[in-house]
Amino acid sequence: MLELRRLALLRELQLRGTIAAVAEALSYSASSVSQQLSALEEEVGVPLLVKSGRRVRLTAEAELLVEHTHALLERMEQLEADLARTRSVASGTVRLAVFQSAALSVVPLALTMLAAEHPSLRVEITQREPESALAAVWAREFDLVIAEQYPGHAAPRIAELDRQPLCTDAIRLGASSARITGIADARDSAWVMEPRGTASRHWAEQACRTAGFEPDVRFETADLQAHIRLVESGHAVALLPDLVWAGRPPSVRLVELAGLPRRTIFTSARRSSGTSAAITACRDILGRAVEQLGLVAPQSPA
Repeated sequence: MLELRRLALLRELQLRGTIAAVAEALSYSASSVSQQLSALEEEVGVPLLVKSGRRVRLTAEAELLVEHTHALLERMEQLEADLARTRSVASGTVRLAVFQSAALSVVPLALTMLAAEHPSLRVEITQREPESALAAVWAREFDLVIAEQYPGHAAPRIAELDRQPLCTDAIRLGASSARITGIADARDSAWVMEPRGTASRHWAEQACRTAGFEPDVRFETADLQAHIRLVESGHAVALLPDLVWAGRPPSVRLVELAGLPRRTIFTSARRSSGTSAAITACRDILGRAVEQLGLVAPQSPA
């Protein structure tokens, strides 16, 4: 019988492309990964890998094994979730990926509530941009993600992942100058935005272009606290989501945008594990945390 652990390594190789990347992701040595894959080849009795430059390419037989491995891992995870629901308390570890503004606002309150209500549940948190975090949940690097979707900018859809709306928050223009009463007034201002390639950057640039100008982006950082400091000091303007102020008053002057745009915050997990007691407990607590913070529930699914 084939060993599931070795099959999972082959799947990781398909996802990551190199043995070194698999070893780094799983905290193995590259030689250990190679040995396990060689042992799998012996078990199967056919070649599974072909060298292609510095990388390796999976053979057709290896691709077939990976296809079945996806299904096996999903069934195993569903079995674990079903068993977990028979227990009276949520326990184990949930690996949560979260973007910065949620990490600064919702997560601390949720962790306090989880510690009081589910002391046997361990939550490990990593800050990760939603675009890559969703794929990482599918790849089993994380169990749950808090992600975002900007107006008119759909977040990636992965069939194996579910999606549950958490809340919405308004996006406003942060500006220190009283002369700025709308986004068009900021055409000559210096801007701070998140890095290129992120949904927030794409949305912010489009908002400026719709207002008739190309933003002068002088500062680029994923740290929204840095955005706030630059606005406070008068060195830049920025489009800021209300989530950064959850539980505290704004420290900068905020200007409403035309159409009152709102982004949607949602959680996503693998369908095979999304009903587990641990993930269900985390989602329940996150929902109650946003309610306590006064955030707005979505009117329709994300």
